[in-house]
Amino acid sequence: MPLSDRAKWNRAAAAYDSLAARASERRWAAFKREAFRGMAGRVLFLSAGTGLDFQFFPPGRTIAALDVSERMLSKAAVRARGYAGTLALHQMDACNLAFRDACFDQVYTSCTFCSVNDPLAGLSELRRVLRPGGWLRMFEHTASSLVPLNAMLHACTAVTARFGPAMNRPTVRTAERAGFEIVKVRNYYLDVLKFVEARRSPGS
Repeated sequence: MPLSDRAKWNRAAAAYDSLAARASERRWAAFKREAFRGMAGRVLFLSAGTGLDFQFFPPGRTIAALDVSERMLSKAAVRARGYAGTLALHQMDACNLAFRDACFDQVYTSCTFCSVNDPLAGLSELRRVLRPGGWLRMFEHTASSLVPLNAMLHACTAVTARFGPAMNRPTVRTAERAGFEIVKVRNYYLDVLKFVEARRSPGS
């Protein structure tokens, strides 16, 4: 029986920093600063993890950061206290957000939808809590349009999805299915690691 998202990431929390810190703090640091620099208004951030991404947030913002794992959030709390702004942590499932409709101006994700069991449900929830005209900005790794590379990602997912992320998610297409208007997609590494800008249409 597959692990729930919560169980999977609670189990991964102990070793997460040692596995992810190098990529977050060295390889992808400049990309993440660029991706997050437009934060404004009331911001929702998925997923907090252990808070490694907090260092890339621009100062002085009002941010609600959530994660499904309480063990991840216990580590993130230490980093959240060092943020020069308002940063509140919440334990929630992305597919069942305890926020009212249209209450956020922007939503940001960071390597999130490789790990949500039901990505369409999660992205639909993000659209629900985002105000009409609000922006969704995603720093994500996804499936590839390059056939040999995508075959490798599918093979990797058979292993990685058991304890962590799926490597072959069609996240951009799923965001469209959830009702978002895709405005821009920028590839950072091949067409796998990318920054996606989308919005909830003003009249929706």
